[in-house]
Amino acid sequence: MTVSYKTAAAARSYGGPMTPRLDAISIITADLAASLAFYRRLGLDIPAGAESAPHVEAALPGGGRLLWDTEEVIASFDPGWRRPAGGERLGLAFACDGPQEVDALYAELTAAGYPGHLEPWDAVWGQRYAVVRDPDGCGVSLFAPAAASSPGAK
Repeated sequence: MTVSYKTAAAARSYGGPMTPRLDAISIITADLAASLAFYRRLGLDIPAGAESAPHVEAALPGGGRLLWDTEEVIASFDPGWRRPAGGERLGLAFACDGPQEVDALYAELTAAGYPGHLEPWDAVWGQRYAVVRDPDGCGVSLFAPAAASSPGAK
């Protein structure tokens, strides 16, 4: 037996077929000010003074939003919520203009005290790639197409 009747009824109640679309990615943070400072360094336009708010949103280029909530906000409406332990479940990746920008941004972030996870390298899939950790320990990838080979170079 199928449950297709449930989706058909839901579509009718909304006036037509549902078309969900990814609109936002949310970061739950232990230290909002530190998290916002990190992502500002990656070029996100985060409103000034947002550090004092319990919830922050930033529009992303091309649409979509990146959201931040403090752990306290999440626990206020989800009393069973617990800070994740173990491996990461989601990673963010920032495109850079070229291999040199990957290297420079990695150096800038690690010099500012953010932990480097994987130093820049030329990945087998054709990108210059590096990973740094944000203030909550999440891996944030930096990448760009690998440098084009010069004529005659292998």
